[in-house]
Amino acid sequence: MLQGTGSDVGKSLIVAGLCRAYRKRGLRVLPFKPQNMSNNAAATQDGGEIGRAQAVQALACGVAPSVDMNPVLLKPQSGTGAQIILRGAVIGNAQARDYQEWKPRLLGDVLESFARLARRADLVLVEGAGSASEINLRKNDIANMGFSRAADVPVILLGDIDRGGVIAQIVGAKAVLDPADAAMIQGFLVNKFRGDPALFADGMRLIESHTGWPALGLIPFCSEAGRLPAEDSFGLAGRRPGSGKITIAVPVLPGIANFDDLDPFALEDEVSLVMTPRGQTLPVEAALVLLPGSKTTIADLAAFRSEGWDIDLAAHVRRGGHVFGLCGGYQMLGKSIRDSLGFEGPPGAAPGLGLLDIHTEFLGEKILAPARGVGVEDGAPFKGYEMHFGKSFGPDCARPLLVFEDGRTDGAISANGRVRGSYVHGLFAEAAQRSALLARLGGAGSGASYEQTLEDALDAVAAHLEAHLDLDLLLTLAR
Repeated sequence: MLQGTGSDVGKSLIVAGLCRAYRKRGLRVLPFKPQNMSNNAAATQDGGEIGRAQAVQALACGVAPSVDMNPVLLKPQSGTGAQIILRGAVIGNAQARDYQEWKPRLLGDVLESFARLARRADLVLVEGAGSASEINLRKNDIANMGFSRAADVPVILLGDIDRGGVIAQIVGAKAVLDPADAAMIQGFLVNKFRGDPALFADGMRLIESHTGWPALGLIPFCSEAGRLPAEDSFGLAGRRPGSGKITIAVPVLPGIANFDDLDPFALEDEVSLVMTPRGQTLPVEAALVLLPGSKTTIADLAAFRSEGWDIDLAAHVRRGGHVFGLCGGYQMLGKSIRDSLGFEGPPGAAPGLGLLDIHTEFLGEKILAPARGVGVEDGAPFKGYEMHFGKSFGPDCARPLLVFEDGRTDGAISANGRVRGSYVHGLFAEAAQRSALLARLGGAGSGASYEQTLEDALDAVAAHLEAHLDLDLLLTLAR
């Protein structure tokens, strides 16, 4: 099990890289994360949803993602509350304080999922969540040491030198952990090092002397990591836009979800993807405003209006600009949204942005399914997945964007053809769909394969770890 000294220290990436590296050695490898908190999710073939990071790790292992790989998924719906998903299915909502009482009931399910994976694999690589040192949350823990102790899984602790203070991160973990928890840790890794490794040799020895844990490796910063999907939205505002002639503006709302839908645009040199944080106006030079998915659609629609982005968007449309909505963003573009039963927050309804003549109503069944088909207008193929509660209907749905293999249609197009929306995530991972979109904006599209980009990045990260870690030694630590 790989636990971290904090969030975003590289746990997901290192697990993915190790999955690919050990797979290349001929082992049957599977990933596991007992509990994840993320609105960046992926649909599984067994009809559920898991964290996107575990889907990428499954790809690294060369297997289809399964709900057992991430049995507990928490999808934030407010500053203190989350939707609880157990083995891919929604089982309720809870405030952070109340969720502490759920955890003992969930541990049995977590251990059962882990056991099923263990029976199928030579090696299971487990990812912890957040920080191993959150001793205030240790009671009934199922994400870090609580799982490790219950399943008797040895731990490697990962620190991040890029953010500074890595000696204190790791030594501090030893200082605050219960001795029985600390005894599960078999050694430590330091991630994201830049410069001459010899300059940190004393640092590694100091950590060893203060903790008694052996140093298992110093991992240099890996630039290829940036080509893999991010697990959470904290880094979105820091993304640097490209320098292409076609500007695509993306408003970053509090409940943004499945934002890896945007990653394929990085393959297009002609695109400048501008992530617009709150407090800034939507760029007037944008050819397209793209509204991404949302876990809290009505609340995010209110936030959109509070920023004045509805005014910016109306001006963009008057100038002849294009608009595209994905899932929650698609719902926002309609005339109304109704969530009478409170699936995504308090029950309520709100007027939409009115750019599509559709209405959306949230119903009791969440749609979780793979999707494959072609574009209605251009015949461009796509494959992705649906993940939503709401169903949309109205006159503009008579001009659908997509047709599935089974004949069903999806999405809507405005009468003037400039405003479009779809429920399908992963739509622009398909080169043909990206090219069709860019053609409407005066571009061409590179035809580059996003899927191959992910495979190449996983191979590169695996090779990076092979070069800088003793993978034979790490394997001896596994039970």
